[in-house]
Amino acid sequence: MTNNKKILLHACCGICSSYPISFLKDEGYEVVVYFYNPNIYPEEEYQKRLHAEKTLCEHYGCDLIIGEYEPDKYYDYVKGLEHEPEKGKRCDKCFELRLENSAKFAKKLKIDTFTTSIVISPHKNYDRLTQIGEKIAEKYNLKYLAINFRKNDGFLKTNNISKELNLYRQKYCGCKFALQT
Repeated sequence: MTNNKKILLHACCGICSSYPISFLKDEGYEVVVYFYNPNIYPEEEYQKRLHAEKTLCEHYGCDLIIGEYEPDKYYDYVKGLEHEPEKGKRCDKCFELRLENSAKFAKKLKIDTFTTSIVISPHKNYDRLTQIGEKIAEKYNLKYLAINFRKNDGFLKTNNISKELNLYRQKYCGCKFALQT
């Protein structure tokens, strides 16, 4: 699969994107990391995760583009789903918001392929994320690269890389609704 093509990797946090960046680079991709996470609460938490992502991208020598921190946009997008359980409809809407924004940004950068690091988490539904990513890719005439980064001990590898780099380790997915459960 070596192709020296650019790929936009939506990064949810440094821990989750550690192995995906390494994997994609090993596959011949020039990785452009896009940190767009308006769901993260509070802003201090957002800043800690952003700092970890900056450290990681510096380590791998890849470009990091920081999307706007737009918590109000996130709250408007998930309005009415505040009481949904974790892994429910609110999470799907959150993924949709972040992946759609990533697709728009990939299009703007003339990068025709994108993916997300969210899929490495064993707490997230790979199939649902893939469906959302592929639907958005089709809408923008892009390719969503569906890679299950968990395979071949990916989650263990991502944790090991994160520990080696002493990256900040969060205790919840990011939104205030998950923090309250």
